[in-house]
Amino acid sequence: MNISIPEIWQILETVSDPEVPVLTVVDLGVVRKVEVQDGKLRVVITPTYSGCPAMNVIEMNIRIALAAEGYPDAEISTVLSPAWTTDWMSEAGKQKLKAYGIAPPVGAVVDKGALFAEPKKVPCPLCDSLDTEMISQFGSTACKSHYKCNVCLEPFDYFKCH
Repeated sequence: MNISIPEIWQILETVSDPEVPVLTVVDLGVVRKVEVQDGKLRVVITPTYSGCPAMNVIEMNIRIALAAEGYPDAEISTVLSPAWTTDWMSEAGKQKLKAYGIAPPVGAVVDKGALFAEPKKVPCPLCDSLDTEMISQFGSTACKSHYKCNVCLEPFDYFKCH
């Protein structure tokens, strides 16, 4: 079987993240590598968190999408190192998050300021105001914090940097 790596990437662009369905696994940066080894397709994925509950569903959905397009024997490998970072998210993915009502990651990947620094200025994804405040370090999923906008008064999730 002739395996087209660009075709595989196109197929992967159709696989949505189960927790944030507006993002694909490619937008999210979870797919690290697509390769052919000894004539067999191999897709390497990295979880956003080592205990991310969505990874089993993501792997299953990748497997289903590839099988539907004629690649039923693809190997899906999960690697934990290097650890996933929001730097791996595509710019298109960050814009999709904002349009969906989730503030995309802001600033440096390592955010050690939660305890000792000034609060991070997270723009409201609805009105773009920087007059926002964190309500909870933990949002609807482990990768998000919960914020509110003091201008439009709407609550929103923020996709944390890491």
